[in-house]
Amino acid sequence: MKWNFEDRNTGGMFALIKQDSSLMGEGILKDTTINSIVYNKYKTQSVVIDNVAYAFPVNTVLPLMLNQHFVFEHPEELVAWQFNRDFYCIVDHDAEVGCVGFLFYGIQHPLFVPLSEEEMRHITLIEELSTEDMQTKDRMQGEMLRTLLKRLIIYITRIAKRQMAHYDMHAEGKMDLVRMFNVLVECNFREAHDVQFFADALNRSPKTLSNLFALLNCPPPSRLIQNRIILEAKRLLQFTDKSAKEIAYELGFDNPAHFSRFFKQHNGNTISDFRIANRLSIPSGS
Repeated sequence: MKWNFEDRNTGGMFALIKQDSSLMGEGILKDTTINSIVYNKYKTQSVVIDNVAYAFPVNTVLPLMLNQHFVFEHPEELVAWQFNRDFYCIVDHDAEVGCVGFLFYGIQHPLFVPLSEEEMRHITLIEELSTEDMQTKDRMQGEMLRTLLKRLIIYITRIAKRQMAHYDMHAEGKMDLVRMFNVLVECNFREAHDVQFFADALNRSPKTLSNLFALLNCPPPSRLIQNRIILEAKRLLQFTDKSAKEIAYELGFDNPAHFSRFFKQHNGNTISDFRIANRLSIPSGS
């Protein structure tokens, strides 16, 4: 079943999906603007995200970003909260929830968050309250749903932070710097490919950022930028008919040949070989 809420004044959209086979994400295929938080409480199943298969363990939460293409093995066994930027902007409200650059735009993709029994009970309570409020049609419905969504995001963020290796060993400010770097990369990777740009935006030197990321056992800033460019290149190659030249310009490369060399260097195969191998395996329903 799927319940939908829409605020016609703001364009805000929120959905609660329970045991519904329609749950999937079409990412750049439909230029969607929906973020998802998916809860698997029945049994382990597979999920294909951007044409890569993963095991989605039971009793686990999976945050998914608006531009990701995903297909579940058994969507009818899942619970999902979905929302767009106009309903709740995780970037604008980062001071409230502290999830940007961690749950959504973080270093680890995808991020599977396993739950303890107590944590499962808490998520189930939010699910039950969400179901109740989706059926209460009054002028306060949108605000109630937004409050529940914020509670869900904060709770999952807390769990994920506790599970992150070495998180408690470092000051919150250092972790916030990593999170903000991830947000800046997400917003600017098409135009800015050098660490210097992001260092300037954060009022730090590239060396300071590199040392901090090494201290936290994170990949170097330059690699994170490269990984984000490659991820978007793969999406465009798999799910669109754009030429390599068009993709190169879209991703900020002045020279398509430079993009071709960049892709082969960081992905291990040529653009044409990747497209041939991967477009044939796009999951049905895409």
